[in-house]
Amino acid sequence: MKKNITKLMLVIILLGSIKSIYAEMSADEIAVKSQEVFFYQAADMKANVSMRLVNREGKERQRKLIMLRKNLANREQKFFIYFEKPQDFRDMTFMVHKLPDKDDLRWLFIPALKMVRRIASSDKHSSFVGSDFTYEDISGRDISLDNYKLLRKEKLNGIDCFVIQSIPKEEDKFSRKLSWIDGEKFLPRKEEYYNSSDELEKVFTAEEIKDIDGFPTIMKRIMKDVKTGNYTEVLYNNIKYNIGIGDDLFEERFMQNPQRRYLE
Repeated sequence: MKKNITKLMLVIILLGSIKSIYAEMSADEIAVKSQEVFFYQAADMKANVSMRLVNREGKERQRKLIMLRKNLANREQKFFIYFEKPQDFRDMTFMVHKLPDKDDLRWLFIPALKMVRRIASSDKHSSFVGSDFTYEDISGRDISLDNYKLLRKEKLNGIDCFVIQSIPKEEDKFSRKLSWIDGEKFLPRKEEYYNSSDELEKVFTAEEIKDIDGFPTIMKRIMKDVKTGNYTEVLYNNIKYNIGIGDDLFEERFMQNPQRRYLE
């Protein structure tokens, strides 16, 4: 009995210490940790992704794709996305090379044109394949582009969250972003994007989070355009971490004919 009480007290003390560490984190530290958990977990990752694009009248369009991601040295990162559906998107591929403190490099292969197109860095806020997510939303924003401030700590749907304000260091599409970051898992539970007139323009929500191989992972996310009423729902399935993705996948020459072993 005494042993059980002692163990319980140790657990309580440990949890208290963890909460104390969280409480002492700065806004910059929280932002860095959140991006690490959201975009950089494990050495690599593969997932089957379903997108549902819904307009204000309730009409739907579907996208199905395979997403692969690999971390490199010095926080560089590469993404490769292969589209399966709809038929007019099939075999289209999208590739990103993330470079810290520099503009990301992005390419899009369009099968109908049999052409690989380089996407200009100025297009990072453009819609990703007609969805309410942008190119930047897919691969993540460079952490160094914003200044961060911890506004408060509050519960969101019963979960303790840090509320962080992000303001671009230089003029950008959005004047600020508010993020509700899970105080335990460090994933964003909600994000609000405000335009230059400080009007709410779009809202991101993480609808479902699960632990996959020990990594907290957003399984379902929604981006809603407040102005139009449109929204995009994204579901992640068959997520696998640390599968040993080779560097050869991320070569431009393979965008037109990706290696099938990564798509099975």
